[in-house]
Amino acid sequence: MRLGIRTRKLIGTVVLLIGLTLYSFLVMTVAVSGHLPENGAVQFFYYLTAGVAWAFPAKYLIVWMVRPDAA
Repeated sequence: MRLGIRTRKLIGTVVLLIGLTLYSFLVMTVAVSGHLPENGAVQFFYYLTAGVAWAFPAKYLIVWMVRPDAA
């Protein structure tokens, strides 16, 4: 059974919301736990990487969500 676009969008939205929430808590936990050195450059690259890293898995999920239904 193939999922319709409305079902895929619902599932994708829920997965994206839960996933991004968990990811943001993980990033914040690492940032405040003392694992990062007190070096501004290291912190900059950590936040830069963490701020962009979520977009790659989200891209594939969004592409799956908006894929047209099979005829």
